[in-house]
Amino acid sequence: MRVVGFAEFGGPEVLSVHEVPEQHAGPGEVRVRVRAAAVNPTDTAGRAGWFPDRYREHAPPYVPGMDAAGVLDEIGEGTDTDLRVGDDVMAIVIPSGRHGAYSESLVLPAASVARAPAGAGHAAAATLPMNGLTARLALDQLALPPGSLLAVTGAAGALGGYVIQLAKADGLRVIADAKADDRDLVTSLGADEVVERGEDVVTRIREIAPDGVDAVVDAAVLNDQVEPAVRDGGGIATVRFFTAEAPRGIRYHPVLVADYWQERGELDRLRQQVEAGALTLRVADTYPAERGAETHRRLEAGGTRGRLVIEF
Repeated sequence: MRVVGFAEFGGPEVLSVHEVPEQHAGPGEVRVRVRAAAVNPTDTAGRAGWFPDRYREHAPPYVPGMDAAGVLDEIGEGTDTDLRVGDDVMAIVIPSGRHGAYSESLVLPAASVARAPAGAGHAAAATLPMNGLTARLALDQLALPPGSLLAVTGAAGALGGYVIQLAKADGLRVIADAKADDRDLVTSLGADEVVERGEDVVTRIREIAPDGVDAVVDAAVLNDQVEPAVRDGGGIATVRFFTAEAPRGIRYHPVLVADYWQERGELDRLRQQVEAGALTLRVADTYPAERGAETHRRLEAGGTRGRLVIEF
């Protein structure tokens, strides 16, 4: 089967198509014939060598990718699932060695796979699992009651957009950041207030919330720069493992999507919210596997709205 992977860390040019042996589903597992794999910043970081231990203990090629969608084509013996062969599905993947979403075929725990949203198409469905579950986990860790005020940085991105929509579904009020070109997009996702992104974003948030917001989901990876936007005793959900000792009783919540990678109920809940119109799937563009390197090059150039998707 074909995979898009790399044999050594480096720039986008190290990605190419490789042939690897096909695998079969065992007990507790299912196999997905992948039609689409979303491309995320985590993938480009892995390719560049940020997480060497995740790959180096295995033989190359190393295959990135955390989001996949396709058709279920095999169920392991004794596997407890209501899925059936032929179902359109989506899955979250924790990459390790040559096991990553950029693959024609994937064997996964049944708990990591759910039905795809009806009518969404494989490319759109592939944009949901990792970012959707990360957004869900961030909000669950913050545990804000309805009516609370949440700020979202990086709001126009895939993760930020899901956070806004899930927060609104949870009954929260949302202040989101955006550059001028993205203001209409972020407003359409449901933000109650939109402030200009950039160095003074905390000041602009405080102008709307003089006492500070109840919490921040920091999808822009501003880390401790967002502390002054938060009220005493508030929370900050962070990505890329950031945490710190914070003043004024503020608590950091590093969000690791691996905590939810076998929470099939949460993934299926996201499916239901897409079908109900509460979540919007955004595909920026699609590329064939042979042009996988272009997706990383384009993502790293910045400015992408929605997700780039590799198709098989």
